[in-house]
Amino acid sequence: MAIYRFKATPRSSPAMAASSSLAPPAVPMELHAGNRDRLVAALRGHLSSSARPPRGLVLLQGGDEQTRYCTDHLELFRQESYFAYLFGVREPGFYGAIDIASGQSILFAPRLPADYAVWMGEIKPLSYFKDTYKVDTIFYVDEITQVVQDRFGDHGKPLLFLLYGKNTDSGNFSKPASFEGMEKFDTDLSTLHPILTECRVIKSDLELAVIQYANDISSEAHIEVMRRARPGMKEYQLESIFLHHVYMYGGCRHCSYTCICATGDNSAVLHYGHAAAPNDRTLNDGDMALMDMGGEYHFYGSDITCSYPINGKFNSSQTIIYNAVLKAHNAVISHMRPGVSYMDMHKLAEQEILESLRKEQILQGDVDDMMAQRLGAVFMPHGLGHLLGIDTHDPGGYPGGLERPKEPGLSSLRTTRELKEGMVITVEPGCYFIDTLLTKARNDPISSKFFNWQEVEKYKSFGGVRIESDVYVTAEGCRNLTNCPRETWEIEAVMAGAPWPLLASTAAAAENGVSKA
Repeated sequence: MAIYRFKATPRSSPAMAASSSLAPPAVPMELHAGNRDRLVAALRGHLSSSARPPRGLVLLQGGDEQTRYCTDHLELFRQESYFAYLFGVREPGFYGAIDIASGQSILFAPRLPADYAVWMGEIKPLSYFKDTYKVDTIFYVDEITQVVQDRFGDHGKPLLFLLYGKNTDSGNFSKPASFEGMEKFDTDLSTLHPILTECRVIKSDLELAVIQYANDISSEAHIEVMRRARPGMKEYQLESIFLHHVYMYGGCRHCSYTCICATGDNSAVLHYGHAAAPNDRTLNDGDMALMDMGGEYHFYGSDITCSYPINGKFNSSQTIIYNAVLKAHNAVISHMRPGVSYMDMHKLAEQEILESLRKEQILQGDVDDMMAQRLGAVFMPHGLGHLLGIDTHDPGGYPGGLERPKEPGLSSLRTTRELKEGMVITVEPGCYFIDTLLTKARNDPISSKFFNWQEVEKYKSFGGVRIESDVYVTAEGCRNLTNCPRETWEIEAVMAGAPWPLLASTAAAAENGVSKA
């Protein structure tokens, strides 16, 4: 894990220039060749077990550029994720194929018009794409039908394995490849999607290195935001600092998702930052900030949330809620290992938060009874986390046969799988005071008795706290890929200008000086 050494920045000088110890790494195309190899091996195994011949052609269609509604304004292109996983191609308009029998790969590039060179730049030869993306052969898109017939028609009509299946997070379906002349081939729409999705669940060492880099630069950017946050600023200025840092120093032209820069009671809005809530509130002294932001590098993302007081000092109420969430975050990570159910980890996080709230007399009664009543979902209505990779919500959370739970809170889990070595998954417990959910609980005669409503009222405009790290499941446990200050005293020290990670003397002084709620 990367070690950071930042220059101390006094709280009185927020405009001092940032710096970075990182540089954007070159990503070898062997990463995507390895992904193709794993897919071919999995498909051969599946076909063999089904008594089907190990032949056919995997065919994927890459993404196309899109304009803004009816205008000619081209939106910044980002490759379709399954295509990016297998081929690593940055440009739009491509198709890609893999021969199951030989494992050989083929790219089909769009044939560009001559005036492309005037408006968009050099028209690169086919050899450029073959060398850049390390595929075996390359042709033009308008040659797909002829190439497939000529090369793969020895056993009759070639069989194309096309990508079609449901994304269990969005409910949308992937788009199978289509091209002129497709009726000349046999197609299989059911085999590829679940197998390719399962390949994406387990990360290779090369994939992990890119995800680690995305975490490194995003952790660094979160710390920069933390240092520069001040009362009187706008939420979008914090977003801007993050976006600038990951792009200026990290080469991240894309973010993993829309930045959530929530302060005050906005921090109780789980997906704040969208067009109708555009990170535009003024930061007030005494506010908690919930910063959920992640950079994307070479398609692979990060997803990190830091929560802290805008003025750099935790008050008593902030310390209580923050430490409740931190305790849940740390308990989950300490229990994660292969074979552990992620639904059990979600319940562990809920239990830790409820116990902390009961200790502070915000809740009352037996925690087991609270769990049975699903009280945890009042304070944490979202799931504990999700798979992470080329997509922020990477697919594979609910493979065939695994049903989504129906109970409050649990129904929001993006996966209930048992953990496997090689997974990257987020751990993001939170505790929020959401009026809608608290009112519903108050009106429920069973749930209401667990609340000390006089104490709850003190947190009415508190908002919420979320702490999110990206975690890699190892053979014996797990490794946290995120490197941000987490303890209250670490956050206060860094916001006061201390380097991160804290020097031993600074850490000791900060820990000894932290106020206990």
